[in-house]
Amino acid sequence: MADGAVNRALIVKIESILGASGQQHKRQWDFVQNRLHGMWLMRNPSEYVKMRVLAAIDMAQGKTITERIRCVSEMTFEDERGRRHRFAFRTIETWRWRYKKHGFTAVCSRERSDKGKTRKVSPEELLEAIEQVKPFFRSERFNISELYRRCIEQGLLRRDQVAPGTFRRLVNTHELLKPDHAASDKLRLAFAKRHANEAWQADTLFGPRVGIPGGRFVQSKLIAFVDDASRLCCHGQFFAEENSPAFKTALKRAFYKRGLPQMLYVDNGSIYSSAELSAICNRLGVRLCHTPVRDGAAKGKVERFFRTVRDQFLIRSLDLSSIDALNTQFTAWAEDEYNHRLHRTLGMKPVERYALDRTRVQYLPPSQYTEELFMMEETRGVGVDNTFSYKRIRYEAPADLRRKTIHIRYDKAPTAQKSPPPKRIPVYYKGNRIGEAKALDRIANDRPPAPKPTHNI
Repeated sequence: MADGAVNRALIVKIESILGASGQQHKRQWDFVQNRLHGMWLMRNPSEYVKMRVLAAIDMAQGKTITERIRCVSEMTFEDERGRRHRFAFRTIETWRWRYKKHGFTAVCSRERSDKGKTRKVSPEELLEAIEQVKPFFRSERFNISELYRRCIEQGLLRRDQVAPGTFRRLVNTHELLKPDHAASDKLRLAFAKRHANEAWQADTLFGPRVGIPGGRFVQSKLIAFVDDASRLCCHGQFFAEENSPAFKTALKRAFYKRGLPQMLYVDNGSIYSSAELSAICNRLGVRLCHTPVRDGAAKGKVERFFRTVRDQFLIRSLDLSSIDALNTQFTAWAEDEYNHRLHRTLGMKPVERYALDRTRVQYLPPSQYTEELFMMEETRGVGVDNTFSYKRIRYEAPADLRRKTIHIRYDKAPTAQKSPPPKRIPVYYKGNRIGEAKALDRIANDRPPAPKPTHNI
């Protein structure tokens, strides 16, 4: 019996078995029919196939364009490999509409914008979760399945956020379990920027344990900024915690002292990839760049500065009674010794090299609203009563902005379960500062009735 007769007999037999249920699974049944007739499912047709389908519309039978497209949807087309395909009416109609409106480029297949990227979890978040569960294992040879289970148990990751297979693939792709020197062992070329403030490198160094209010001692963290061209320590400051408010404080002081860099080069830590830092950099015109994952050596200049800090500053007999005392000693060492010491690579002092480009340095504009450049920003809609809500508190807009979308700025409070409402909420509309919002006072807005006029007889 010929293959065609076998296929037809098989189709008749399957139809008799499925009966009405075949209508319920139409898509699966159509796929079976297409395979039995030698047609293949084509998810991403090439431009060659699409243009053949569109060209067939002009020669198809029918009085209207709808009839011709429906006629083409019943035809079969061969691709470059000789496989036969059939396309739905809606698919052909979409191709024709795009070609008619945008031309040939609209017909070309485009890759997904998020191809190769993770949408629910980033490699940096996985790395932070893995680093927190590593102490639970005795050996340095980790089982990826056990790491995943421990991350789920500790609440660091969720099952709906990353599946076991995705977790394993990301760990292997980004080499999250390899030591730093093994994960970043690649060819590097020495480089330097031409002018000062073209690029800053920033990072965090874990320092000594210092006293804090309450009689406890915690490990300090040094956040430092180093200019790429001059190796100048733009600013460095110790903190008791490593969080976004601490980094914003250090960043603000660095900008006030040394001006604005054209680029800020940081790693992928949580404080360096926060939305707050991105908003500040966009507002000030600073390009924020991140190093590749697990590639700390990419920030070689700030890492070399930290080595100098460990070898020349932290070995001293320091006053560790408080963070302020430690910062006073570090500022004196950085400004008076490090920045004024001859640098072997430069052949001059970092402060002298930085002074050569002082005319190119762009400082923050002197304005009473400069502090608002470092605030967080959110979008709010103003109601018909000219008020908006923030943190469950109603505020009055400083001008008539009813039914308008505004941007409010506020200072992000330190990490806490319950933070007080911000003292100031500047309001911006279409990039212009309108004023500061104030909390709604319904009693003050109550207007007493106008007195009745008296008629003298």
